[in-house]
Amino acid sequence: MSENHEIIMQAKHIVKQFPASHGRTLTACNDVNLTMYKGRTLGIVGESGCGKSTFVRMVISLDQPTSGEVLYHGKNITGLSKKETWENRQNLQMVFQDPLASFNPKMKIRDILTEPLMNYKRIKRSERTAKAKELLRMVELPEDFVDRYPHNMSGGQRQRIGIARALIMNPKLIIADEPVSALDVSIQAQVLNLLQQLQKDFNLTYLFISHDLSVVEHISDTVGVMYLGTMVEYS
Repeated sequence: MSENHEIIMQAKHIVKQFPASHGRTLTACNDVNLTMYKGRTLGIVGESGCGKSTFVRMVISLDQPTSGEVLYHGKNITGLSKKETWENRQNLQMVFQDPLASFNPKMKIRDILTEPLMNYKRIKRSERTAKAKELLRMVELPEDFVDRYPHNMSGGQRQRIGIARALIMNPKLIIADEPVSALDVSIQAQVLNLLQQLQKDFNLTYLFISHDLSVVEHISDTVGVMYLGTMVEYS
C-alpha cells in the first residue's frame, strides 16, 4: 500500500467487551488495528463469531468500543454527540447481508432509495422519482422498478437496491457486511463486479466483511483475518 493514498479511517487498539454470567467478561474484539485508504477495499475475513460484525458496528457508530479509537479523517468518532453521529452517518453507509430485512416492506423502491435524502433535507419530494431512476440505472436495474415493492424482486435485484441506497448519500466509506453470502454463485459474481465498477467510477472506499476467503481475495486490496476477536493476519 502506497503511503500516498489518503487515509479515510483508522481503527486504533479497538477493544469491545461484554459482560457474561458469573462476573465474567466476553472479549469480542481484542486490540484491533486497521487503516482504510481512499478508493481501496479492505477485506476482513473470519468464521462466524470471530468479531467481524461487532467491529463493523463500532465503525458505523452503532456501538461504542470499550477502549480504543475509530478515526474518520483523523477525528475520533467514538465520542461524538447524538447529533454529530447523525450528521456523520451521511459519510458512512452500509450494505447489509439481507437487504429485505433492512427495507420497509410497505415502501416502494422510489421511497426506499430517496428516504435518506429526505431525512437529511437534501432533496425535494418532486425530485424523488428522477433521483431514484438515476440510482437504478447506476446499479443496472430498469427505471420502472421505482414503483415496485421489495418482495416483488429477486435476491440479487434487492441487493442492487441496497447498494443504490448506500450510494445515494455520496458516502466516503461503504461498509459491506456479507453482501453476497445469501446469493447464488452466478449472482454473487455479478454483484461483486458491480461493486468493483462503482468503485472505479466514483473512487469509493469499501470495508468488505465476509467468511468466504475467495470472495474477499477477489475484491480486496488489503485483507485482514480475524480469529476469536483478534486480527491474526493483515496484509
